Amino acid sequence: MAKKTIVVQQVASAARRPAIQTATLKGLGLNKIRRTRELEDTPAVRGMVNKISHLVKIIEERG
Repeated sequence: MAKKTIVVQQVASAARRPAIQTATLKGLGLNKIRRTRELEDTPAVRGMVNKISHLVKIIEERG
């Protein structure tokens, strides 16, 4: 059975943001605007995306 994934894109800069938000972006594998990553859809990843929802957007949900 295929795992569910989400495609996340960074849409805003982490400049002048708290360090925890920058660290969350790095944890998701994002560090430049318009960079995208396909991540496993787990509660941990969803929580990270929700914490920085103003910096990223979910492009697609697969699976």
